[in-house]
This record gives sequence, structure tokens and C-alpha cells, in this order.
Amino acid sequence: MFLDRVKIQIKAGNGGNGSASFLRTAQTANGGPDGGEGGNGGSVIFKATRNLNTLYDFRFHKKFFAENGGNGGQRLKTGANGKDVVINVPCGTVVIDSESNKIIADLYEDGMEFVALKGGKGGHGNHYYKSSIKQAPHFSQTGETTKQHEVILELKTIADVGLVGFPNAGKSTLLSCISNANPKIANYPFTTLYPNLGMCEVKGQTFVVADIPGLIEGASEGQGLGHYFLRHVERVRLILHIIDISQSDCRDFVEDYKIINQELAKYSSELAKTPQIAVLSKVDLLDEDTLNERIARFEKEIGGVYITISGATYHNIDALKLLTLEKLSKLPPKPPVEVEKFDFDVRDRDSLSITRDDEGAFVLSGGKIDNFIRGVVLSDTRSFAYFQKTLNEMGIIDMMKERGLVNGSIVKIKDITFEYTE
Repeated sequence: MFLDRVKIQIKAGNGGNGSASFLRTAQTANGGPDGGEGGNGGSVIFKATRNLNTLYDFRFHKKFFAENGGNGGQRLKTGANGKDVVINVPCGTVVIDSESNKIIADLYEDGMEFVALKGGKGGHGNHYYKSSIKQAPHFSQTGETTKQHEVILELKTIADVGLVGFPNAGKSTLLSCISNANPKIANYPFTTLYPNLGMCEVKGQTFVVADIPGLIEGASEGQGLGHYFLRHVERVRLILHIIDISQSDCRDFVEDYKIINQELAKYSSELAKTPQIAVLSKVDLLDEDTLNERIARFEKEIGGVYITISGATYHNIDALKLLTLEKLSKLPPKPPVEVEKFDFDVRDRDSLSITRDDEGAFVLSGGKIDNFIRGVVLSDTRSFAYFQKTLNEMGIIDMMKERGLVNGSIVKIKDITFEYTE
């Protein structure tokens, strides 16, 4: 099954907690603090590989959580770092933040990696807080907690050449003639239900060809199947526009050509600028006079580079391969998708909010507070004293006093409520 768009959940590992312990041996009954550091959590990493060509593996596996860091231990033992989770995706996969719909990465080359989420930092052990003033700190720091994110993986096929045209124009037949692909071929609309890739070799050189299915009028607006697959033609350097000049489906071949180009332009102005070769197919179904008449009409109303072919008789197939190689040799590769720089994995460590609730209590919140109380055990007398002292050093006490803080005022942080005393 071909799958080219999927939503998944990702989460970096939490940091491990620091340890609050004291050295206790037969020789040192009252040793100092020896609590070790917590390990860092694992990160979430996307990696492009040419060994995949679909997102099918994500159909049932949609949660990718990295391992949490290990807790610190006695005798300054540091907790183990959590293992990273590496998510392999096909080359050409774009990673999109589901919340903002912004592109955060374009994994277009084999082996390319993107660290989407970094693991949480491990907490400090109580040994870290030891000083000439605090000889025996009884508190440690908890590990940093990470957030879960939802991202969209969208596959934009990596190919040099894209075959476009109405259903039954002969795209699949042509792909089978010029490459090693074996697409399904039949005389009814939408035979091709997903992009087929083939490798074409000419004079010792190779290029990749993609058969883009389902383009009809209104495809860019959701008609038929084409709107699902237009993204796969965005990266190609050259378009082979297949036109059934025999009009075997009773459609006007010139109008077909115009309609498909209109759909490409509606989807992307850049896509409309991609060089094209018009491939007039099924010429074996026409007598010479009719063929010449229709070629003359095409030259008059459309013009540009074109070639006549027949997949049934292999007429001009080799000539088309040579012409395609010649055009490609003069075309640079398409640039990667533009990625807007923004903080996807935002970690708030600086915001501070001081408000008062309906009862007049001071409520402290924000990233600055959340990060700070990781190293505080508010139920511990010594730790709480350190907490108040640090609040004063950070200037938060003065900020609250400007808002009316006095001796005996109630202060709330998270689920902790305490009375302020000078």
C-alpha cells in the first residue's frame, strides 16, 4: 500500500531526577552529600533513507517516544542517558508542525538527519548544591519534563522527471517502455492509484522518472485523485506532458494539454515554470494525413518542444530518452522546500507571571518558576528556606511587594500554598 501523508505523535525523553543522598560508610558515618546527577532524556531524530519509498510503516505505528533519562544515585553516580528514537523516512519527506502547519524540516537527501526534539535535561543531585554556606543540602533537582507534539509527515517524491497527463493518455505505458518499472496498465481511468517510479538508463547515465496519477480538470481543487499526488511533481526538474493525440477517449488533445497546465499552475506558480516536453502519444492509431494535421494544429496553438511516440510500437522511444537526458543535463536540481525558522521545540524557562486570585493570594507561574522549583522540595524546611532566599535574590519578592505583598500574605505556586514571612 502506498501512503504519502500521515500524522504521528513524538516526544523526547524526560530528564532523570538528581539524587539526594549522603555518604554513609563504616569509616564515615556522617559523610557529605553524594547525590549524583540525573541522565538526559533521549532525543527524537528523523533520518532520510533511500531504502523506503512510502510512509506505509506509519499506518499503525504512530507514537514515537524517546527513552527517559535514568535517575542519579548514591556516590555521585550519574543516571544513564535515555536512548534516542530514530525515525526513518523516505527521501523527500517533509516534516510539518501539526499545530501551526509550518514546515520544520525537508529531508531530501539520503542520510540527512533532523533533530526534532531534544531530550530533557537531567536534574542536579544534592552534591551540586553543596557550598561553604550549604554544607548539607537535603534536596536535589527533578529532571526536565518534555512535551508531546504532533507532526505531519508528507512525502514529496524525489524524481528527475515527472509524467503528467489525463488518465489513459499513456503515462504508465511510456514508463514501462523507458524504464525498469512495471506499472499496472489497463484501458480505464485511474489505473494508476499511486506514483510509480522507474530508473531510466541512457548512454551509461541514469535518471528517475515518476508517473503522477489521476490528474483531471479540477485536480488542484480536490477533484478526482490528482490533488493527492500533485505534491509528488513539485520536485521534478522536467515534465513529460503526455497527450493522447489519437483522441481515443473522445477528448480534444489541445484542450487536454491546456487543462493540465492550468491545474499545475493553480497548485503552484513555481511548478508552472518547470520545463516541459510535450509527448504526443498513440500515433500508431492515426493515419499519416490525420497525424500531420494534428501535429500542425499543435504547433500553431501550443508550440514548444514536442515529440511523437507510440508505446505500442516503440516509435521514437529511444529518441525521447535521448531528448530527456539532453534537457536534464542543462537543468539544476530543484532546491529543497523553504523551511521557516521558528522554535518548534520551545522550552519556556524565562517567562514570569505574578497575579492575584479572587481571595487576594499571590499566584506565581511561568517557565521561570517551573524551571526553578525543579530544584526545590517545598515540604522540606531547609529546601523551603533556600527557595525563599532564591526568590529574593531573583527579585521576585520585590516585584510582589510592589503589588502589595506584606508579612502574612498568601502565596501560591503550583499546588503549594504558603504564608509569606519576612
